Amino acid sequence: MNAIFCITAYMKRRYFQIVQLMKENEDISQRDIAKNLKISLAYVNKILFDMEQDGLLYTEGVPAFGKKRLTQKAFAVFAECKVDNAIIMAAGFGSRFVPLTYATPKGLLEIFGERMIERQIKQLKEAGINDITVVVGYLKDTFEYLTDKYGVKLLFNPDFKSKNNLSTLYHARKYLKNTYILSSDNWLRENMYHSHEYDSWYSSVKISGKTKEWVLRTGLHDKILTVKVGGKDSWVMYGPVYFSKEFSKKIVPLIEEAYNLEDTDDWYWEDVYRRNLKTLTMFANKQKAGQVYEFESLDEIRLFDSSYLISSHDKWLELISSVFKRGEHSITNLQPLHFGMTNKSFLFQVEGEKYIFRIPGEGTNMLINRKHEHAVYTAIAPLKLSDKIIFFDSERGVKITKFMEGVRNADPNNSCDLKLCMQAARTLHSSNIKVEHEFNFEERINYYEKLANEKNGILYNDYLEVREMVREISDYLKRLEKSFALTHIDLVPDNLLISENEVYLIDWEYAGMCDPLADLAMFSIYSYYENEQIENLMNIYFEREPSENERLRVYCYVVLGGFLWALWTSYKQALGIEFGDYGLKMYRYAKDYYKKIKRLLKE
Repeated sequence: MNAIFCITAYMKRRYFQIVQLMKENEDISQRDIAKNLKISLAYVNKILFDMEQDGLLYTEGVPAFGKKRLTQKAFAVFAECKVDNAIIMAAGFGSRFVPLTYATPKGLLEIFGERMIERQIKQLKEAGINDITVVVGYLKDTFEYLTDKYGVKLLFNPDFKSKNNLSTLYHARKYLKNTYILSSDNWLRENMYHSHEYDSWYSSVKISGKTKEWVLRTGLHDKILTVKVGGKDSWVMYGPVYFSKEFSKKIVPLIEEAYNLEDTDDWYWEDVYRRNLKTLTMFANKQKAGQVYEFESLDEIRLFDSSYLISSHDKWLELISSVFKRGEHSITNLQPLHFGMTNKSFLFQVEGEKYIFRIPGEGTNMLINRKHEHAVYTAIAPLKLSDKIIFFDSERGVKITKFMEGVRNADPNNSCDLKLCMQAARTLHSSNIKVEHEFNFEERINYYEKLANEKNGILYNDYLEVREMVREISDYLKRLEKSFALTHIDLVPDNLLISENEVYLIDWEYAGMCDPLADLAMFSIYSYYENEQIENLMNIYFEREPSENERLRVYCYVVLGGFLWALWTSYKQALGIEFGDYGLKMYRYAKDYYKKIKRLLKE
């Protein structure tokens, strides 16, 4: 091909475009070619003359009046530009579309009654692209039907939870040739795919006003010269992409290199491209307004497909609609909340007021009694110490609370915050509020141990030895004199919200009647405190030096709590939910404070 398309890069591009148009319509007129390519009729005639000189065209009939036809050489050259395959990126969660994506991957959401990924697959097939690989991760099984329906292949991305889409192309790198790269949640009004492509390109749309998209500066023939994040009144990267074989050969080793670097988990594959613009040539494939859509939220989908204003067919939005007695169109500004280790939560608004919707996480039905949690919320309501409950389903554990404006999480290393937090803890512990259930560490340890063993989740080599230590401490604690009060148990700093001089306690899932000093131990281990910090926390709580009994009780709960949450982590990890080194740290607390207690008792 290079020997034939040898005049200039510009002419090579025009040659290809004209061959493509003539293949689609062999009787296309010069005038229509000019209109399609947005160039003058005279220039079209010049290019056609040059193509005939290069052996790509011949004249059928009388030269002055005959039709221009493609030669076999033109067909042969054009064949070298055939698209080999397509890769559809569908591994991600799609946090922008919560709560819909809790049950349905973003690419399987419907627009005008048609799933976005299916629309793109059909468009590819209409263009003659039948070798299609869908890279899956989140809810991967929901894509399996596509294999039977469309003959696509599924490729699993094991990094989908922890890495961005750079990992998707890394795992699909052996398929990169003359390849379309698609996002499963894009929607294209008209089919923009072809059986043959010439240059590598990135679909681009013009955005008016300020944008946070990846902004392009282009040169001759829309060659991409620079890429930066954010700009104003700009052409931006938006929609599908095409890699030529030459482009793929260059970018694959760069993707491999970037994937294996530290601190690239959040990289898009485009990060690799924009760092190597000088060696990776790509053009902007500029699209007209209303052709390419990348929906950023449910609110944007509603503006496009008005059926979502009536119903999104999502059970959680239907529940919110029922609770507030408002249509689904009144539920707006949905955003995922990335906090907590147990549940899924999202923020939403109804008539300008903000609320938080909590959905229990995987496996929590085995760990938490929601009727107990509801009973605690009812009991503590007079204290005005917690978030305001709007709705609570004690069967499913679903909860709606009023969003608290202007609050922040407590800082466990800030002395002023610690005083406020311990004051709130004392208020709870001295309230004389009682519930019918208790939080019993020994019982919970036995239960979590059973759950973890059933999943073969306990992997600590010295587990049996440490288990005996914990039994010893549990037996010793029974002999100590102690009080009994409503105790939060999950007194992690993230569950203590501060607004000026007010403190609010949230997430009462584990709360029950217990020795209140357990809360000091839990706050300490959740904060990864050293011993000196635990001693300081006790001083703040008691507003004096702790007694020997009090210190020993706190230390005992550090052992029991550390061991309990290590088991909790083992069970969760057996379900496929990772918590990094959290379990290791908890296990270490159990071992270290067992030794501290033994030393104290010898003194």
